[in-house]
Order: sequence, then C-alpha cells, then structure tokens
Amino acid sequence: MKCSYCGYKEDKVIDSRATAEDSAIRRRRQCLKCGRRFTTYEYIEEVSLMIIKKDGTRCPFDRKKILAGIMKACEKRPISLDKMEEVVTQVERAIQKKFDREVSSSRVGELVMEKLKLLDDVAYVRFASVYRQFKDVGQFMEELKDILDKGKHVKHGYTRI
Repeated sequence: MKCSYCGYKEDKVIDSRATAEDSAIRRRRQCLKCGRRFTTYEYIEEVSLMIIKKDGTRCPFDRKKILAGIMKACEKRPISLDKMEEVVTQVERAIQKKFDREVSSSRVGELVMEKLKLLDDVAYVRFASVYRQFKDVGQFMEELKDILDKGKHVKHGYTRI
C-alpha cells in the first residue's frame, strides 16, 4: 500500500477490524519511511449477476423480484416471511455457486420451484402454474398427480426414487 503522505510503498498494519455493518475491513497502517499513520478499507468486489430472459434481453439479478413471486405463491399459506427469504437466499447461493456472471431466467425459476416443492406443495403448484404457463388443465392435473403420488408413497412408509 502506498503511503498517502510520502508515497513510500512499504507499511505495516497496526490494527484490522470489520466495519460496523461487516461490509468492509478497516486497516490502520503505519508508513515504514515517514512513520505517519493512515487508514485503508478493503471491500468485497461485488460481481453483478445478469439474468437472461426468454426473449434474450438481460437484466440484473434482483432478490426482490424472486421474493415477490414466492410471496404471491405462499399467499394465505402458513409460511413465515423468514422461510420465504430463506428460499430466496438458497436460490441466490445456488446460482452464485453454479454460474459465473449470467444465468437464464428459466434456471432461476426451476431452482425456486425445487425449493418451494420442499417447503409447501400448494405454494409450489401456484408458482409452477404461473411460471410454466400451463397450456391446459391436463398439464395442471399432471403436476398435481405427481404431488399426490408422492404423498401416497410417503404415507405407506416408502418414497419414490
């Protein structure tokens, strides 16, 4: 780090601590030439994740949009806002692990459905019906049949593989 007073390139770190909101690390440094002290801050470089929509356009990833969709699907269900936000966080982490800078909106939707399916069947079907844009009642019934079959297998002590 270059001294802000004399420009010398060597210093020693006297103290390091996280900022109040844990968004950066504050370091107190002392120049090895002039002895003066100065403060530097280190921040995590945020890489913006872009969503590729069905029409090919791109927009920044937005947690609020995903949460709004989940809230709509969970409306009048016994699911806390904390649980819904946890789903959003799980989806966001999965995306950050699997994708570098861009991800298709369809993949995001699939991840949300995977998480909702584990959380609440009704919320899952609501989200899937909007997301997958079922063309007819048959498609909708097929999805319900899968959920009902899963319930029967669980009742009888075994799960479907």
